[in-house]
Amino acid sequence: MEQLTTVVDWSRAQFALTAIYHWLFVPLTLGLGLIIAIMETIYYRTRSEKWLATTKFWMTIFGVNFAIGVATGIILEFEFGTNWSNYSWFVGDIFGAPLAIEGILAFFMESTFIAVMFFGWKKVSPRFHLASTWLTALGAGLSALWILVANAWMQYPVGCEFNPSTMRNEMTSFWQVALSPMAVSKVLHTVTICWALGGAFVAGVCGWMLLRKRNVEHCRRSLKVGAWVGMAGIVLTSITGDTSAVAVARYQPMKLAAMEGLYDGSAGQSIVAMGIMRPGKRPADGQDPYLFHISIPYGLSLLATHDPHGYVPGINDILTGRLNGPDDSTSLSVAGRMERGKNVKALIADYHAASRAGNKVVTDSLQAAIKDDFSHFGYGYLDTPEEAVPNVPLTFYTFHAMVTIGGWLVLFFALALLFVYKPAIVERARWQRLWYWVCIVTVPLTYLCSACGWVVAEVGRQPWTIQDLMPNKVAISDLTAGYVQTTFWIFAVVFTALLVADVSIICRQIAKKSVTDLDHCEL
Repeated sequence: MEQLTTVVDWSRAQFALTAIYHWLFVPLTLGLGLIIAIMETIYYRTRSEKWLATTKFWMTIFGVNFAIGVATGIILEFEFGTNWSNYSWFVGDIFGAPLAIEGILAFFMESTFIAVMFFGWKKVSPRFHLASTWLTALGAGLSALWILVANAWMQYPVGCEFNPSTMRNEMTSFWQVALSPMAVSKVLHTVTICWALGGAFVAGVCGWMLLRKRNVEHCRRSLKVGAWVGMAGIVLTSITGDTSAVAVARYQPMKLAAMEGLYDGSAGQSIVAMGIMRPGKRPADGQDPYLFHISIPYGLSLLATHDPHGYVPGINDILTGRLNGPDDSTSLSVAGRMERGKNVKALIADYHAASRAGNKVVTDSLQAAIKDDFSHFGYGYLDTPEEAVPNVPLTFYTFHAMVTIGGWLVLFFALALLFVYKPAIVERARWQRLWYWVCIVTVPLTYLCSACGWVVAEVGRQPWTIQDLMPNKVAISDLTAGYVQTTFWIFAVVFTALLVADVSIICRQIAKKSVTDLDHCEL
């Protein structure tokens, strides 16, 4: 068991490492793609050399980031087969569908039109070039869409049915998978924060240039587009965050409880605005979960149920089966679900024995029984009820960091828009340089906000690879811990080198272009 735990932990660490590095490139690609498309649209309508120069400046940065993002993304998809082969076997028919569409449609669109976008300025008409730029941005968005649909299915598995004959889940409705409430909220929430990050990145680069008093007019043009895209992105992120919270409350109540460090829920539940969790806190130990906290009355009930008096279960409530209130007698406890899950495993074994004996009557009866209780299947692999509880402190702190930074971004983009249209406010102020530094610092803060969202989404649903159906320890490949450790460190070195290369190339491009005239450009 200790060896198994080591393999699971190292496999999770390797996948997390790859995902984290990949996500450093993806949001900037999505955000800058939209910003560049808008800038070129302005150039197409005005035929202004200034807007052409500005468009090409940001297009160069987009291209560098795009290339390295593709490299890390391909490795990430391969890891499903190398490190998580049991998972791939169990749900490959479902999980593979959106990934196949992403590769065939979205990636093909990106790779085709990005060539026209970069090398077609003198070879195609301005209208076709503009269409290629928008199609590249759309392709990047579609690529993210299908990957996020696949991830959302892991959070809320729908549109499928287990086949005991093949021991695989088979898709029954593609549209249930693609349009599930979890998928819709995840796609919108994730893509819109990428727009905010693109806007923040533009503001940060412009802040650096303005500190050095370089290409002031170019920066003003860039900020007009970047600030509006960033504001639209963060406002939509806030709105879709509300729908995401409702989906999590309904389909992943344990994750919501971990996000708030909530052990004992109630009707009219308050939400923690800020707090410090008690180290070593465990379910049902009688200790206050917080050393310190400031809460907003009725906040969590409003967030989760849109009813200030709605009931929100805590970790202890979920473990003991009080999902719908303290007097709930219909919900199963985690221990009860574990028993049902073990019963399903026994029924599957009986099914295969009857199938080998050719007893169709028995297999049909067992298949119906398996179907009735299959939603508890994954719990049959847990050793204790407490194993169903994720890392509460990590989920709690990352959720609150995400919300706090998101609140700052709303204020930041509001100020950025004010200063774009009223530049004299900044130019005459003593704190002018401070504002430019704020723009620069907001870039890593936005990255942190985005990364925290992914930590909440993935750590908050542990121990599940597929919510309620497959825990991590069942999903992994038959590998030794040493093999996974070796590849982990190889990937760490390679990805770090790619990140250093990406950042250094982008910084050199920014520094080089900042000393040239970005008010004029020739095709």
